[in-house]
Amino acid sequence: MRTLIYAPVIHTSADLGSLAKDVTKRGIADLGEDVWRQHQRTVEGFWDAISDYFISVDVSGMKVYQDGMVAEGDVGEKIVEEGVKSGSRNYELVARLLKRGAILVKTEDFNLVKEERDKLLKITQAKTKLEKLFGFIRYKLTKNTLLNKRDRFIAQRIDESLPEDQTGILFIGAYHNINPKLPRDIQIKKIRNVQKVREYHRLLPFYSKNRKRFEELGRYLISKIEA
Repeated sequence: MRTLIYAPVIHTSADLGSLAKDVTKRGIADLGEDVWRQHQRTVEGFWDAISDYFISVDVSGMKVYQDGMVAEGDVGEKIVEEGVKSGSRNYELVARLLKRGAILVKTEDFNLVKEERDKLLKITQAKTKLEKLFGFIRYKLTKNTLLNKRDRFIAQRIDESLPEDQTGILFIGAYHNINPKLPRDIQIKKIRNVQKVREYHRLLPFYSKNRKRFEELGRYLISKIEA
């Protein structure tokens, strides 16, 4: 039996690269600075909890699968280093795991990741509201198909590279759905409830109408993860 430690992630601004400035600007405009800062504190607390969990896990020899990771070996480690320099909590954690003996694995297809990023860039770089609207519509029409293709590729990579009776670690956005695509002999150990992470994302734009539930979810996200 193979085991996959499944960590649904919430991306920080540092993970978004050139998209970060536009996302932050839009977040403050839509939610107000106080709510946006509260959200950022929750995300930081979320990563504190994830990082604390792995302190007690012997990761030596474990394969690490990372959302968006299109290379492995020296190139993959260079990508991780650049992520650390940008301030990514996700990549900071991956870097610590690699130093403790974990092994980085190419997780995604470069062309699929680039296709999605290019569509998002067209939205953020649009010069008019009409261009932004058309870009958003095009992205929405292809988003699910593209995500499904990425999930199939990720599941295939895990199946190909995770040996019998060994454990891997997957860091992946909460809206991915690779579970049905993984072989049945892989036992999945989720360290955060994926549905609650998704619900938090979904309620963020509607914070004022769902304040109690949103804050409840926020407390869950930063709570200690039991080994």
